[in-house]
Amino acid sequence: MKCIINPRPEIDENLIKPFREMEDVLSLSCVVGDAMERDNVMRHDMKPKAADKKIIGPAITVKLTAGDIVDCLGIFEIAKPGDVVVIDAFGETETSIWGGLMSGLARNSGIVGAVIDGSCRDTDEAVMLGFPITAKVSGPRAAHTAYSGRKEPIEINVPVCCGGVIVRPGDLVVADEIGVSVVPYEDLAKVYPIAREQADKEIATREEILKGATAEQLLAKFGRI
Repeated sequence: MKCIINPRPEIDENLIKPFREMEDVLSLSCVVGDAMERDNVMRHDMKPKAADKKIIGPAITVKLTAGDIVDCLGIFEIAKPGDVVVIDAFGETETSIWGGLMSGLARNSGIVGAVIDGSCRDTDEAVMLGFPITAKVSGPRAAHTAYSGRKEPIEINVPVCCGGVIVRPGDLVVADEIGVSVVPYEDLAKVYPIAREQADKEIATREEILKGATAEQLLAKFGRI
């Protein structure tokens, strides 16, 4: 069986911090997606299943094997506070890769959320813990690890496909109630000022709308709606 656990890449927190400071921005996944000209936006069915919190942080990636879903306990060997677990479970809807105990362990490790192209369960426990999960579906069937004890095949910190987007270790994940956008690590410095400018422009536009501005006035002042 294949078991690959690559080390966590070196990540410059100075590139991540400005995005974390945008946590109060409305529709943040949209703003970040727009800043990348609508690229790197996950499928619409990747939605939050637990805890009303944004997920913002660098990715620890997990690649599973279709039809042989196992628990990803190896992430706890390398995770650092602020990381986001991104799991390629091949869109598997009938076997859950993530449950309440995983949420508790992840929270204790400082992991700030999980994004799963597949199924999760025990979402009530995740809500109790305040641990946010975005996934394709939720359902009660567990992975086989709890019964067989087998923890492979699995690959950790390799490029994966999640929600239709290629995610590499260290890429920035931004997830909210609307969806998920992913910023390639090498593009962080370029994308942030564009996203920040758009967020500020949208804040100003909302203020003008509340004052009664028309669509024509907004287009003349801001160039877009």
